[in-house]
Amino acid sequence: MTNYYDILGIARDATDAEIRDRFRILARDAHPDRHRDAEEKKTAESQFQLLTEAVNVLTNPVRRKAHDFELDKHKPAAVDAQAIGRTYLARGVKAYKEGNFPQAVTEFDMSVRHYEKDAKAWHYLALACLKTVGQVRRGVEAIEAALRLDANNALFMKDAGKLYLMAGLNSKAERHLVEALKWLPDDAEALTLLQKARAGSGERKKPTSGIFGRKG
Repeated sequence: MTNYYDILGIARDATDAEIRDRFRILARDAHPDRHRDAEEKKTAESQFQLLTEAVNVLTNPVRRKAHDFELDKHKPAAVDAQAIGRTYLARGVKAYKEGNFPQAVTEFDMSVRHYEKDAKAWHYLALACLKTVGQVRRGVEAIEAALRLDANNALFMKDAGKLYLMAGLNSKAERHLVEALKWLPDDAEALTLLQKARAGSGERKKPTSGIFGRKG
């Protein structure tokens, strides 16, 4: 059955205010008027209709109670949080590859809510947030969670630099990009991002290979 909490990417105990706030974020990106391509517009219309249905049910006390009853009735006897997290992760990857980034954010968010120890899921959430309007702050939180679980991952560090730049946190962006370049000294994107971070914080010096040293 359709789980409206999953559709909105919220917890079962979410308040009406939280439900409406989440709906506004998702509905803004899924609104059909944002799309000109006929196929994309059709997909957006379906997604927008589902989001509207979800918020209407969950902000109506009687309908929400009935929905909760149905969810509990279909709940499995035992819950494997990691397995559920992987299911949402797979759905998120599918949405991401299809270019449906708001839906990908929702799926990855549910993945880490069920199983918060998967660094890859946090990283995917950060990547989806990078491509979704209004999700930079969530993206920063996600990449920081990924780095707490895998602190020496150069790719995570580079993507952290991207998100910090988008958030206007140039000093943090610079620190993470310098670390990334210790492992990826020839990464053109990381070098470009580092130049932007330094320009934004007043540092105009161009990076050279001597700054970062060599691998091995």
